[in-house]
Amino acid sequence: MLFRSWASAVESPWPDVASVADHVGVRHLVVTRHALVRQVLADPATYRPDNALDAVTPMPVTALRVLAGHRFRLPPTLANNSGASHPQIRAIVADALHPTRVAAQRPWLTALVRERVARLTATLDAGQPADLYADLAADLPLLVLARLVELPDAPVGAVKEFARAALELFWAPLDADRQLALAAEVGRFHSVLRDFAATGGGLAAELRAAGHPPDVVVGALFFLLVAGQETTSQFLTLLLHRLACEPAVRAGLRTGEVAVADVVEEGLRLEPPIVTWRRVATADGLLGGQPVPAGTSLVLWLARAGRDPAVVESPDEFRPGQRGSRRHLAFGAGAHRCVGDVLARMEAAVVVAEAAPLLDGVTVVRPPWCPDNLTFRMPDAFVVRRAPGSTGLTGS
Repeated sequence: MLFRSWASAVESPWPDVASVADHVGVRHLVVTRHALVRQVLADPATYRPDNALDAVTPMPVTALRVLAGHRFRLPPTLANNSGASHPQIRAIVADALHPTRVAAQRPWLTALVRERVARLTATLDAGQPADLYADLAADLPLLVLARLVELPDAPVGAVKEFARAALELFWAPLDADRQLALAAEVGRFHSVLRDFAATGGGLAAELRAAGHPPDVVVGALFFLLVAGQETTSQFLTLLLHRLACEPAVRAGLRTGEVAVADVVEEGLRLEPPIVTWRRVATADGLLGGQPVPAGTSLVLWLARAGRDPAVVESPDEFRPGQRGSRRHLAFGAGAHRCVGDVLARMEAAVVVAEAAPLLDGVTVVRPPWCPDNLTFRMPDAFVVRRAPGSTGLTGS
């Protein structure tokens, strides 16, 4: 979520563009209006993505030494690449995540989700609590991605721990001790990625065959593991939590009056796992009447743009299919629009279709908690319970 300290930094409602200092005193222009966020994303020449993966908390020398010891590097590949290599790298990754290949995974994923839903249903029917993050959503995107692009042979738990550690290391407000611990964890798994990049098949082999050096292969794998599968599992958790609070929407799903695809889009608009993204201005200019000197860091508030009343009819209500619902910027826009958007939508549609009935009649025992983070929400659990013998059709 957006830095909590910023919630009181600017009087509500936020202006279209606001200058705000972060936790270390660095000033950023926070852009909230949908049209302006889209304008920035659509102009990679004026607003480059070079700072997209920069650590928001400057790393101390001790943490940098740990990363260097693991030969950690993040060269321009996808989200942080404004160079000439970006289109080709993106095209290779996009081919691995082609809609036809994604659609082919749907029957397998549906069967897996049904198995998990059956187990969770039995748990809930017995009056026991169930964690819909840990036991349903956490590893689904990783398992699908592994089938599409081939990933390093590592335990699922280790990959998830690495991905969450990276999201915290690069995008959270941290103290030096925490940075050091996270640097060690991220650095260790980076070594696994580097070994796989040199010999692995699938996407890694395709990138090598196109002539990209090992660091670029590692960078692409890093991005897919961190900003790809991890954000989708976060979204599935956030969407299920939202649906638990929307009995009318669940009723519409049961009768067919509400479309699964519309629920997914409204979820992306109101509960995006990525709330902001960054750009850096390359030249002096104006944005929404605000001066933007060259070198300025811009924080694009994607989540706030999704609630822009100029775009959405009822911006704060969960109304699948409403006007403007699909105009959200959860996947960004322009040349760096999320390359895995079709995959994420497919996964979310399967989970909504198969798992929404789990939420009928439940009580939320532990809602998802999200740590302070500039960009990612990172929910850690979603625990629900149903009274034994409940029909599950009386609301939440």
